[in-house]
Amino acid sequence: MERAIPLESRDEASRLFGVYDANLKRIREKTGAKITLRNGAIHIVGARPAVEEAFRAFTRVREIIEARGQLADDDLEQILEPRSKSKEAVPGGFVPGSIFRRFTDVEAKSDNQKKYLAEIDANDIVFSIGPAGTGKTFLAVAKAVQRLKAGQVRRIVLVRPAVEAGERLGFLPGDIQAKVNPYLRPIYDSLNAFLEFGQLARLIAGDVVEIVPLAYMRGRTLDEAFIILDEAQNTTSEQMKMFLTRMGGRSKIVVTGDITQIDLPIGKTSGLVEIRDILKGIPGISFVHLTRADIVRHPLVQRIVDAYEQKGRRR
Repeated sequence: MERAIPLESRDEASRLFGVYDANLKRIREKTGAKITLRNGAIHIVGARPAVEEAFRAFTRVREIIEARGQLADDDLEQILEPRSKSKEAVPGGFVPGSIFRRFTDVEAKSDNQKKYLAEIDANDIVFSIGPAGTGKTFLAVAKAVQRLKAGQVRRIVLVRPAVEAGERLGFLPGDIQAKVNPYLRPIYDSLNAFLEFGQLARLIAGDVVEIVPLAYMRGRTLDEAFIILDEAQNTTSEQMKMFLTRMGGRSKIVVTGDITQIDLPIGKTSGLVEIRDILKGIPGISFVHLTRADIVRHPLVQRIVDAYEQKGRRR
């Protein structure tokens, strides 16, 4: 197997390889891959695991140099041995093995879910549209956690519009976190599936995980982040544009929603409905449509969705 990393200049190769090619030699030694520089690119050849590990190492070295200007003394060792090194392996001072539950690898339950996971890997912005119970949010959170553990992102940002589902809750007591917590509870539930008990609060305190109402996203730029917008059918056109333009360098966005459950006031167009035509065909942006056949909750959930669809057709 062979993979190539295009370079902007020969100077960039020198920065990536390190003083006296120290980084290059260490990556070769650790992975066993054959690594050469030719035609303005780093070429990595060897068995698939070796090539993928070397490719990941060079990619992470490049990201650190772009962010900080140079590698720290132990950065490369943390990249090559992330499970055995210091707490800096995960931003915020947490050791991955102590944070994330074991045996929580997620497998797709349907062909559409497999496509969904593949599209997240292949694109920087993915829209997942489908009914309740199809795993839209859960699979996105699983991918976010996977990338955080691998050091491919430095934080997870989970966003939700604070729109009431056909009810008026009135005044809610407490500080702003207490007021928005009921709207964000489903995201907490998904995250807790991958975390050891009590760890979510520590990740939030360390700014590794942020769970925030959509209204608080204005004016921000998020670099090196995995950003999930949940319940996106309840965004307006203006909110959707605002959210998508928060994306910074080396970030990934997943937008999920069910366009059959829009809770916006009458007369307001859903940003998720509108965006399908606006962004259709743009490279790097993908739309995945899940159906009732992809529902993985209790079997009755699928029957409930079917019943409501039949009622809608009769109307």
